[in-house]
This record gives sequence, structure tokens and C-alpha cells, in this order.
Amino acid sequence: MNKELLEKTVTQLADLIKNRKVSPVEVTQNILEYIEHSNQKTNAYIAITADTALQRAREAETEITAGNYKGVFHGVPIALKDNIYFGNEVTTMASKIHGNFVPENDATVTAKLRDAGAVFTGKLNMHEYAWGIDNNSPHFGAVHNPWNPEKVPGGSSGGSGAAVASHSTYTSLGTDTAGSIRIPSSACGIVGLKPTHGRVSKYGVYPLAWTLDHVGPMAKSVADAAAMLSTIAGFDVKDPTTANVPVNDYITGLNGNVKGLRIGINEAYFFNNVDARVEKIIRDRIADLEKLGAVVKSVSIPALRYAEWTELATSLSEASAIHHRDMQARPNDFGADIRFLFELGELFTGVDYLQAQQARRQLKIEFAQALSEVDVIITPTLPFLAPNIGDDKVDINGKKVDFIENCIRFTGPSNLTGLPALTVPAGLSEGLPVGLQIIGRAFDEAVLLNTAMAIELMKPLGNHRPVLAP
Repeated sequence: MNKELLEKTVTQLADLIKNRKVSPVEVTQNILEYIEHSNQKTNAYIAITADTALQRAREAETEITAGNYKGVFHGVPIALKDNIYFGNEVTTMASKIHGNFVPENDATVTAKLRDAGAVFTGKLNMHEYAWGIDNNSPHFGAVHNPWNPEKVPGGSSGGSGAAVASHSTYTSLGTDTAGSIRIPSSACGIVGLKPTHGRVSKYGVYPLAWTLDHVGPMAKSVADAAAMLSTIAGFDVKDPTTANVPVNDYITGLNGNVKGLRIGINEAYFFNNVDARVEKIIRDRIADLEKLGAVVKSVSIPALRYAEWTELATSLSEASAIHHRDMQARPNDFGADIRFLFELGELFTGVDYLQAQQARRQLKIEFAQALSEVDVIITPTLPFLAPNIGDDKVDINGKKVDFIENCIRFTGPSNLTGLPALTVPAGLSEGLPVGLQIIGRAFDEAVLLNTAMAIELMKPLGNHRPVLAP
């Protein structure tokens, strides 16, 4: 097993493959060998597709040798969350009900990565139907955080977070309805980007809540997240919610220059009830950005006081509608936590849902106003450090509070507004990563990525590595 090769980012590996210093077959064999070992500790993979991966790696090698290099993902092994469809392959949603579900077609994002030459090594574990944040599955087992195997990796894209952090995939995709890309990315110490709603197609991705769902990159580096977004973004006739907006080359211009960048800080909501260990790290990084020439300004978003109720009323109602028939026919085939949430979603009235949409509209108006005064808004991604697997409470300044409620407090507003939001590692506390969230204007992902690059260049994790890394 070549440890140094496993630790490469996608952009580093792509340079080696393009210049034929390593072959796709060599890279794929190496990571498959490692996955067999690492997955016993992380449980990040639901399915490992070694035979098809090696076949595709051989095809990629032939193409590259013939001079038909397709770009940064050509010959790069990656795995995706198991609610993203692969045509004619089982896609489980980490559930019993869909345990043998075989979609006919690829999801659009799968097809785009396939066309880009990616080598798929398997499907990654997740919280059942993407509705949960600890990734402790009654059907496929708990995923373990590579920084501390006793801790949750976050969810619902916990398998993706753990796989990227432990180097058992070079990058991945997650889905995000209330924070399910950013929560595990923060907890696992990687970069996670929820793009603008409509930036990336959701066709062929099993829904959790139609109006809140997003698909986006989970990556080792900001450059890898930028490369992934460039590959998967764009209008899709198969998804009527996508926007016909030009796709940028998100890697170009990634220099970390934040001189003159206007950073918005909302103290009343985004720095309220934050664990002191987390808050210090986030404020230190903001101060570092100021030293680089950024300007910090306070912003007011009063409607945030309704955000948690609005997120729950919307997501629970929409999710319960999607699963209503199965809840009537086979309720005991859901995990107990998921069944409870779907039962709860049935209690919201039409009036509740429509009132939530009015609050949501006000949130959009106020965020737009705030982002007319600043370029980005910076917040902690999570207000606490990752708890132990099985805990339903988290510690904030010595007080035990509800895990789920506090997990989505800072991530949910960007799903309600559809604005892009990115988390980047900001430091470590007690050996666990702390993520910093950057929220921006619609379709302004380039600014978020460059701000994150400035933080990445600070090397906030130092030389520390996950204990479950190679």
C-alpha cells in the first residue's frame, strides 16, 4: 500500500496521472487495498465495487495512453453517498425498504463524473433516507469519525465525510437538506460545499425534502471542491429546479487574496450559545482574515429567530409526504429515530407549512439585504464538538443540550434561502476538527471558495492527522 499516494488531493493526483507518473490502475488497486483495511474501522462504505472499478481504471489508462485525457477526474477513484443513483446498481438510501432498489439510470451528477472519467469504488454509508445527523444506522451500522472512532462523523453524509477524511476516497458528493454536507465535513475536518439551490442537478438523487435538498462536493481541499463543482454544476432539463446560469471555472482565481473582502458577522444568532472552544477558533480565524485585509462588519437578520421552526416545519412536512405511503404500509421497517420524525411530520397542518414559507420568504429578503452590504457572512458551522456515538445530547459550555436541534441551527438557514454555504477546517480542539462556515450570494460560489482558500493557506490543522488515516 502506497500511503503517500493515498494522501494526495484530487488535483495533485490528476497531475501525476496526466503526466503518466502513476496509472489509474495503480492508483485504483492501491486505494481498493486500503479500503478493505480502513472500512473495518470507519464503516464508511456500504458497498465496495472493486471489479467494476478496476475495469474502469483499465479503460481510463487506455484512454490516457492514447492521448485522450479528459481532465482532473480522469482515472481518479471516488465513491458517492448511497442516495445518488448508479444505473443498474443497488442504491439503498441506507434503508431496509430500499435495500434492493436498482435504479434504471444514473443520477445526472453520476453521469457527469462518469463522463469526466472518474473511477467509482463504491457507495458510501449515510443516515437512513438522509434524515439524521449521527450516521448511526440500524441497518448498516454506525460510521466512525476518523479523528476519534468513538465520535460521530456527523450526518447525514457521514460516510462521505469519514471516507474523505480517512483517505478511502479521493473526494465525494453529499446531499444537504439542513446541513448534511456541512455537518459531517465540519466534524471530519474536510471542505464541504452546499451550492446555490439550482446550481447542481438533483435528478436521480432520492429526495428528503424537495425544496430544501442540494447536492455538493465533500473534499480534502478547497481546490478539489472547486474542481468538483465545475464538473457537476449546470442546467439540467431533467431537473426543473436547476437554473440556466453559466458555470464558472471555479479553480481559476483561487489565490486566497481577501484584501477588501467585506465579512458580515451576525452576533445575535450565529454566535449565540456557541461552545467557547469553538467560538475562540472561529473568532481567531476571522481576526486572521482581518490581518490579510478583510473588513468585518455587523449585519442584522431579525427573521433568523424563526429559522429553526421554519426549517423543521418545511423539512418534516415534505419528508413525511415523500414517505407517507411506506409509513402506512410498513412503518416497522424504518429505523426508530426516522419513524419518529416521519410521524412528527404528519402533525404539521397546511397552515403551519404555509406560514413557514412566509417566514422563509422574509429570511430570503433579509439575507439579500445583509449580503448587499457585505460579500460573505461567516459563522461557526457547528456550535459544539462532535459527541460520542449514541449520545442524543451535546455539550455547550458545560450544559447538555439536544443534539439535532443544535446541529442544524447554523446550517439550516442556507437551505431555507437556497444561498451557497461552505465549511472549511478552522482548527482543532481536544483533537477534534472545528469548521468555519461561509455564506454568500446566490451563484457566488467563487467568492466562498476563495475565502476558504485564504483560511486553508493558514494551515489551521497544522500537521495533525486523523487517527484512522493511513
